[in-house]
Amino acid sequence: MFLGTYSPKLDDKGRLIVPAKFRDAFADGLVMTKSQEHALAVYPQADFLNKMSNLASAPNTLRQVRSYQRMVMAAASDDRLDSQGRVTIPPHLRAYAGLERDVVVIGAGDRAEIWDAETWNRYAEEQESDFSDMDGEFTAFTGT
Repeated sequence: MFLGTYSPKLDDKGRLIVPAKFRDAFADGLVMTKSQEHALAVYPQADFLNKMSNLASAPNTLRQVRSYQRMVMAAASDDRLDSQGRVTIPPHLRAYAGLERDVVVIGAGDRAEIWDAETWNRYAEEQESDFSDMDGEFTAFTGT
């Protein structure tokens, strides 16, 4: 499970030092792709393949299913960490997420997410006002 918030920086070649706590999960490869709110989702490769296999069983006669499959798969990029624990973020994904130098990497349960630091701070601030109300909704949903 991916947990926590980290603030690495991109280097001039678009490489990101992956937080040490996440590296073991990505040891066999990773896939990064677009996510909502102009963030990037980063999955262990096996988990991404499993997720896409499940998605492939959804009825592609539905426009929303086709659109989601296209957006996620067309943007996806597979890679491996280099010997220094870095991964290169492809230019098309850096542009999508507005990544320059200052980024935030967050744990989001089954994936890590990469955000532009300013975008993440703004998003977190906006969500904070509703956060206390969310607990009751999710407690009902999860049964815990």
